[in-house]
Amino acid sequence: MEYLQNLDFSILEKSWSYLFITGMKFTISLTVVAALGGLFFGSILVVMRLSGNPFVAGTSKAIVNLIRTVPIVLGIFFFYFMMPYVGAWITGSERPVQVGAVASAYVAFMVFEAAYFAEIMRAGVQSISTGQMNAGKALGLSYIQIMRLILLPQAFRRMLPAILTQTIVLFQDTSLVYVLSLTDFVGAASKIAQRDNRMVEMYLFVAATYFIICFMCSTMVNKLKRKVAA
Repeated sequence: MEYLQNLDFSILEKSWSYLFITGMKFTISLTVVAALGGLFFGSILVVMRLSGNPFVAGTSKAIVNLIRTVPIVLGIFFFYFMMPYVGAWITGSERPVQVGAVASAYVAFMVFEAAYFAEIMRAGVQSISTGQMNAGKALGLSYIQIMRLILLPQAFRRMLPAILTQTIVLFQDTSLVYVLSLTDFVGAASKIAQRDNRMVEMYLFVAATYFIICFMCSTMVNKLKRKVAA
């Protein structure tokens, strides 16, 4: 109790720039890039999954299930430690290809979000009436054209709240980059806390910041969900 009475939050004023311009900037950048990349590659996976070709659909299903059963932190480690050797094998180089911690984080999160978004989009596409697919075939459209022009645009409106909810989870998960010693928002706070021996103050502030941001975003998503349902 005595320690709690001596809390000093003046450290926040001195560290504001480092926390937000350096730390939060990287957190938001990683969230946005991983979400957009996840949507792009997730769309490819869902098109493969619903193609009707057993081999293509099976490959997509295996990729999604494999990724979803592995903790994200292990994926980060894999891309950081293993990809240099995979890159050397692909390029025929005698030495490991330098990937770097930042690139590893971006790639790892994009890959994992692609798997999560693929399942969300698959549910959205399957909620569309099969008559839409038949109508596209009657017009002479290919499977890819039907997905791109008819099914995915309709499904996106229905699955948008779920996609945004997953993006909020992604925003929280980006703190896992601490395992690569990257300076995201949590990493910046941790370095300041250790430097000035103000662990409680910094982590209370980090928790409050995440709560406010995620609560506001969740509230907006809930409003959007009611609007979409109506």
